[in-house]
Amino acid sequence: MSSQNPKNPLAPSESPSPLASDSAPPARPAPALRSFNRRDFMQAAGIGAAAALVGCKSDPAPAGTASATPALSAAAAPSTGASSSAPETPDLRFGMIALTDCSPIVIAHERGLFKKYGINSTVIKGASWAAIRDSLSNGDIHATHMLIGMPIASTMGLLGAPKKPMIIPWMLNRNGQAISLQNKFKGKVAADPKALKPLVDAAKAAGTPMTFAMTFPPGTHAMWMRYFLAAGGINPDKDVALVTVPPAQMVANMKVDKMDGFCVGEPWNARAIADGIGYTAITTQEMWEDHPEKVCAFTEEFAEKNPKTVKAVLKALYEASVWLDDLKNREEQAAIVSRPTYINCAPELILGRLLGDYDYGDGRKKKDERYMSFHARNCNYPQAKYAAWWLTQFRRWGMVDANPDYAGVAAKVMRADLYQAALKELGVEAGGPDDSPVKLFDGVTFDPKSPEAYATSFAVHSMKA
Repeated sequence: MSSQNPKNPLAPSESPSPLASDSAPPARPAPALRSFNRRDFMQAAGIGAAAALVGCKSDPAPAGTASATPALSAAAAPSTGASSSAPETPDLRFGMIALTDCSPIVIAHERGLFKKYGINSTVIKGASWAAIRDSLSNGDIHATHMLIGMPIASTMGLLGAPKKPMIIPWMLNRNGQAISLQNKFKGKVAADPKALKPLVDAAKAAGTPMTFAMTFPPGTHAMWMRYFLAAGGINPDKDVALVTVPPAQMVANMKVDKMDGFCVGEPWNARAIADGIGYTAITTQEMWEDHPEKVCAFTEEFAEKNPKTVKAVLKALYEASVWLDDLKNREEQAAIVSRPTYINCAPELILGRLLGDYDYGDGRKKKDERYMSFHARNCNYPQAKYAAWWLTQFRRWGMVDANPDYAGVAAKVMRADLYQAALKELGVEAGGPDDSPVKLFDGVTFDPKSPEAYATSFAVHSMKA
């Protein structure tokens, strides 16, 4: 049976405002950042509760706080492997956020795969990425679903994160996020951000700059939103307000006109369409085909003390990831992760985009072959170039001082050695490193061999001198 933590490590605290930063503000806070107080939030929450919402439910915990619910016990399964490979720490608590890409951890738990490799798992849902980060740092949880930029920022002590080295030995997924805009932009703005710039300029000139939301300053959604805006000539630190909102609170805040657009993972983009308040402007796989997204992260300290435990987790995640990438299993996946314990959502809102069926909500429809993947195309290998790309964006947006140690940080965080060791014990041939260049949707190519030249090449930036 799964272990149950008697004291919830992600228990709620007093609620701050819904559109506040989840961490200490970055070095260059947006000058146009709007102020939202507790009354704003309560009003938004009340309206959201009164409305007849379709599908996914917003988490009951207020934005900027964390709540947790232990998952259902995983089905018992026989332990495998010799006692010498038994985990040093068999009772593990895993963190996750209410997003579809939590699936590998949830499926490994629910299908008894963690148990198979000697792990007694408890899965705990947090309401904000800040709570997840802090709980991993202080040991309340041992491993977690996490945005790829978070372990990098924590290792470096950036953006309000206490310096706590973290590692990424496993990539959970690729693709499957999107940028949603309010319905008022339909017919005016789609995948080309240049169409948004005159509207942003007019709002700024009128003294009412637009507000866009992401889920955490060093994370994927922040970087996709920043990149999208900048590709249209919009500086996210000067021309608009860029605010932090936990994923499950995005739709409720857009519903009461607290933001003009947001970047988040599924199912919240599909939920905005179902609720009739927004549409998908662009998917992130259209910005960067097969881009990295979420990871399974540990603290470096825990991994050093518990190498067998880490390998056991990775073995279970391997089996879960293979299962998830069989499309015949995606209906069952949606049914499991949609439960109130996890995403708290109608499964049909999750399933469509998992199968690549994209209705953008503005008349565009697409069968997307680059839907969210969990194993295919060497998905799980922790590529050093992904960390290097994140560092280029930290550099671009003034989040680091001068030229960072691209190779050094990538080697410290992206632990391909642990990935390869786990797969070797499974008898599975691991994919290898890939340092090939990547071209994003704006036509700019990232060469991982020249990260600093790339970072300093952008016309729109907030780079420190």
